[in-house]
Amino acid sequence: MWFDYIRLCEEDEDVNKTREVYEQAIANIPPADEKRLWRRYIYLWIYYAVYEELRTKDVERARAVYKQCLKVIPHAKFTFAKIWLLLAQFELRQKNLSGARKTLGTALGKCPKEKLFKGYIEIELQLREFDRVRTLYNKYLEFNPANCQTWMKYAELEAILQDMERARAIYELAVERKILDMPEALWKAYIDFETEQGEYDRTRDLYERLLQKTQHVKVWIAYAEFESAMDGDESLDQARHVYDTADKEIKRAGDKAQRLLLLESRLEFEKEIGDDTMIRKVEGKLPKRVKRRREITADDGSSEGWEEFYDYIFPDEQSTAPMSKLLLAAAKWKRQKTLAAAEATEETAEVADAAADTAVDTAADTAADTAADTAADTAADTAASE
Repeated sequence: MWFDYIRLCEEDEDVNKTREVYEQAIANIPPADEKRLWRRYIYLWIYYAVYEELRTKDVERARAVYKQCLKVIPHAKFTFAKIWLLLAQFELRQKNLSGARKTLGTALGKCPKEKLFKGYIEIELQLREFDRVRTLYNKYLEFNPANCQTWMKYAELEAILQDMERARAIYELAVERKILDMPEALWKAYIDFETEQGEYDRTRDLYERLLQKTQHVKVWIAYAEFESAMDGDESLDQARHVYDTADKEIKRAGDKAQRLLLLESRLEFEKEIGDDTMIRKVEGKLPKRVKRRREITADDGSSEGWEEFYDYIFPDEQSTAPMSKLLLAAAKWKRQKTLAAAEATEETAEVADAAADTAVDTAADTAADTAADTAADTAADTAASE
């Protein structure tokens, strides 16, 4: 309702009445220091200042509106970068450069925000005050050293100013940091910078350093594409070497999806070259896509059913996996046969020993009986003769 009331007064071109309504509107300060309650309210001040500057041409009154607005905002809890920037731009329009810088300096001292840093840097860039821009970038990086965009913009500025060593030093400081919000973008910018400078050995070194931090397939593919784009007879061999190394590393990691992406990129590379032998070799490494089922397990360990998914079976895995199973089965069978043979040997030995004992006993008994019978017969014959 206040906005509608103000617009109605402005259309009537009654300056005093419009000012009175503006003053009544801005007097309705939000009841709590919560930014969501202030977002709509703050535009009353902005419209008021713009009205004084453009409609009534009262510069001092417009400046007073901006400054009074900044006094009302609870900067200890939140701020509005828009107000600080609008006041700085207002001072620039009044050709008061020192006032604009003082305003933004106060803002960064009280409540530093990324939007304030960016706005201040943009103003100094338009003024071609590059030393001040460097100072602001340094303060910006102290405020948020994890912001990769700030590092990249700072290095780009130095590259534009043809200070390549300073730009390289900025990139080096950035990539050595442990915490970054977009490290992949930073590394890519650094690699592109060295490539544009024709420092190909430095570019290779950067790829090798990056691969020590991550084995992502996109890094390998970018590395191979970089090597293939180089002039010279060895460029293709270098690219193939990168692809072969990447295939081994990704295979060792067990990431089938990334390995498939790598082989597809390798196949496109070989097709562009037109080497039929290498094309067939790479095609022979491509996996088969199979549909499988797996059980879904809840957090408590209970089963939530089954789901279908696609798996990739690579030829080298397919050839080794069944052989491994076969070897395991053969080893198990051999072990069982060995145990069975040992048990059979022990049983045979026991039977032989028992048979030998029985034979000995039988022979002894037979001999004893025979001797006894012979002695008896001899005695009988002797007695009869006598």
